Amino acid sequence: MSARGVAVLLSWLSCCGSALWRYSSNSPNYRIFSTRSTIKLEYEGTLFSEWSVPGTCSIKNKRSPKTELRCSSPGVQTIRPIVTGPDLEEERYLSVDVSHTCFLWYYNVINFIHNLTQVITVWIYDPENADPNELLRNANEPSLNSIILSKQFATLGQKPTIQTFLERKVYFPHRQMKNGAWQITIPMNSDVLKEIEGNQVAFQDCFIADILFLLTTPLLTMPEIPGFLPISSPQGSQLIADWAACVPSSVVVVADMETFQTNNSFHTWTRIRVPPNILTDDERHSVSDVTLSEDGIFFLINNILYIKKFSAFTRLGEDVNLPNGGIIGITSRKWCWVKYLLKDKGRRSNMAVWTENEVYLGYTSLEFVKIITTEKLKELLNLSSAATLTIHNVEYTGHPLELAVLLNYCMTCNAIKKIYLVIYNEDTKQWVYQDFALDVTIDTFLIPHFIYSAMPELILWDKHRIYYYYHNFTDTGVVQTPTEFGNLSSLSHNSIIHDVFIDYYGNIMVKMENNVMFYFKINIKDALKLHLWTNSTIKSLISLNSSGQIYLIYVFENGTVHPQEYPLKLEAQSVTFNTKEKCPFMAFHNNIFGVFYFLDKGQNLTVWAQIVYLENIGLYIIVESYGPNILEKKDHVHYEIASGYCTKTMTITFSQNINYEAVDDYFKLQHENTGLLLVRVRPSDYAKTCPVAPKVFQIAVGCDAGKFIAVKGFNKKECLHYDFFYIIEKSYLRTRPSKHLRVQYNWEKYGCPMRVDFREKFHPLIQLYNENGYVEDVEVNFIVWEIHGRDDYSFNTTMKKSGCLNEAQTWKSMTELNKHLPLEEAWGPENYKHCFSYAIGKPGDLNQPYEIINKSNHNHLVWPLDHSGMYVFRVKILDPNYSFCNLTAIFAIETFGMIPSPSAYLVAAFLFLLMLLFFTILVLSYFHYMRIYREYIYVPFYKSERKPKNN
Repeated sequence: MSARGVAVLLSWLSCCGSALWRYSSNSPNYRIFSTRSTIKLEYEGTLFSEWSVPGTCSIKNKRSPKTELRCSSPGVQTIRPIVTGPDLEEERYLSVDVSHTCFLWYYNVINFIHNLTQVITVWIYDPENADPNELLRNANEPSLNSIILSKQFATLGQKPTIQTFLERKVYFPHRQMKNGAWQITIPMNSDVLKEIEGNQVAFQDCFIADILFLLTTPLLTMPEIPGFLPISSPQGSQLIADWAACVPSSVVVVADMETFQTNNSFHTWTRIRVPPNILTDDERHSVSDVTLSEDGIFFLINNILYIKKFSAFTRLGEDVNLPNGGIIGITSRKWCWVKYLLKDKGRRSNMAVWTENEVYLGYTSLEFVKIITTEKLKELLNLSSAATLTIHNVEYTGHPLELAVLLNYCMTCNAIKKIYLVIYNEDTKQWVYQDFALDVTIDTFLIPHFIYSAMPELILWDKHRIYYYYHNFTDTGVVQTPTEFGNLSSLSHNSIIHDVFIDYYGNIMVKMENNVMFYFKINIKDALKLHLWTNSTIKSLISLNSSGQIYLIYVFENGTVHPQEYPLKLEAQSVTFNTKEKCPFMAFHNNIFGVFYFLDKGQNLTVWAQIVYLENIGLYIIVESYGPNILEKKDHVHYEIASGYCTKTMTITFSQNINYEAVDDYFKLQHENTGLLLVRVRPSDYAKTCPVAPKVFQIAVGCDAGKFIAVKGFNKKECLHYDFFYIIEKSYLRTRPSKHLRVQYNWEKYGCPMRVDFREKFHPLIQLYNENGYVEDVEVNFIVWEIHGRDDYSFNTTMKKSGCLNEAQTWKSMTELNKHLPLEEAWGPENYKHCFSYAIGKPGDLNQPYEIINKSNHNHLVWPLDHSGMYVFRVKILDPNYSFCNLTAIFAIETFGMIPSPSAYLVAAFLFLLMLLFFTILVLSYFHYMRIYREYIYVPFYKSERKPKNN
């Protein structure tokens, strides 16, 4: 926010309403709040006299409503404004730390779309001596103080790295520091949560705090087009908002004068407007709900759904399989799960739309599918056909694939109705009725919000109270308050609940329409009223910023938006100080660093959690799981006690011990033992003052789509990239066709062929990879076959040499057994049986080649000795206990070195020509010698005989 924006914000906040006071610091998100920090105090109101502060704190001007405070001693500091008049202002108990963390990382991002990379410039800054642009997050380069500080740390060995949160990839600076900053290049990817970490280097006994931040690909906001008109909620209504679950900094807010959109937590923002002549003036000011998605922004106006794209505003109805009217609600996902497992190869929706009697799921590209009607639900739930059943509300749960539907049920529907709950799983397509029933008045409307948890847990609220349903609906009730029996309206000047916000750390904030806020945590059954932070005349909303911290969004009557960080941790510590409530445990540690784990066959997952607490409290660790019963869980608890402190360490191992070999239905057994499991590890007791939240993570049992195999030594880089044709003689083909086969070598598919001397045997080494790279060498059994049908190769090992007791499976026997299947499906892990037992298989000729290969059995491919050729092989993992995936790979081999033998016709023709040449030469030589004989012997001799006679 600019300096002018800060001034405008303060003037608006202090213009009217009841008196209140608040504080701030230079450290973003109040990350550093210590004896070194400058605490800025601010009082709103006209009755201010002076500040009351402890003697260990020094105040710049105690008679000024806006002043600065420093506390030299750590601890809880009681601060209160003294006012004229009989009333007393509330005091705060600020927890000032003594910390050796003094400095922060600053980052600036430059996006390069042409190669999908981001260059992050990183430097170190001191929030107490920073440039104003650095404090306002507007700096593009380090200030002079930051340059000096960064260079000083660099000489001490400091060098930042960026680590992704999900995949734990680490990126380093690609060159030395330049102009007091480091530059790190990272690829754009879906792992948007990242952390800047540094070495443990201190300067003047001060360290640098690691920073967690959200970094996405460049996101565009809707442009403000001249001539377009505002779209808003009805006059006087509260703010309506929605944000992208995995990019919480991308928010759309509907106020009663405009609609606003941001992609950076309102550091910058635009107004959303619609073309004229599409909506009437009343319709433009009648937005009742909004949802943000990849396709655009959805608006619900007078029970009709519209979508706003960059330059278009469209009404949705039958053209996208939605009703033309009667829509009473829309919603999107609240929790981010980047990874999940869909074992039935289905799709996951991104929004839900419902009428009183129908529920639709929305997918990308504006595709909507009706999944249920209330008539069908009556049949599934065995409800009376005479009863009235309508849809009350719909909300996505904490599970990545589930959706909850609240139902209104009544017979006479005069005064009381029952609220039922069913959950739909998008993978299994099953509806499950939950142990949930709530009697409410006929005009009560409840809004649900599921907790970030493994089990289905939720809170829901009406205008005055919060209802909780914990531990899979086994622990239920109304959230209590110190007075008024949980009626929050009675504690907030009869205001009603506007919104309830839950973050990933288990914090729950309840905001009333007059900006009074209450606080509690998950699994806690009572709430406390927070100190007043914003006066009642300002329209506000709670959201998450790009660092995952809570902030407030203010929308003012002049059509502007301002964000303000909110110190929830400090405020919660202040309101719980007098209650003497303490966290029952001293520490809760674990090694669960990820939120998603894949388990394949034969793999297991071992995690540990440790809790430290005072002796005689009797705490323990609870492990909850939700999902199909497909994993075995074994745990071991180690207990220690020393100096009045108890330490319990639980080691939990999840595994699956199922033998998939030689079963009746391999694919059915696989399907029954795959699925998604949600696990939560938590202490047995919890309190509002506990600093850490339970750990929630997924275990996916099944095929990891990012897993694949390759043959070592084969790639697409070491050869000339071109496609060509070659001929396979019909006698070399498995089916012995009547014609030779002409084959196109597809380089893109097959890669570079390896040239092998025909006298050399070849043993393929199979390697397993995933999206992060090489995993291991595959040691289990696999098979190979030539994909174009060649069978003019063999194996150097026989069944007998391999130790078979009965005849082993071969391609010939398996294709004869499965004639109805194509070659690649005739033999695989689903029908593999080994030959090392008399009880399996049947006796036969054990001198046949053994066609199964693994890393250690020294079985090699052997080439024909009378010809060379091109072979394109596919390899498949044969071991049924290795992977849920059908792991295959292609490699090509070209044999060389053999001089090809000529054909019989060619030899006969050559001999014929040779004999013809011989006889031709013989005949020519005969006539040649006859000519010589005549010319030089016969004729001279004849002439010499005639001369004597003449004489």
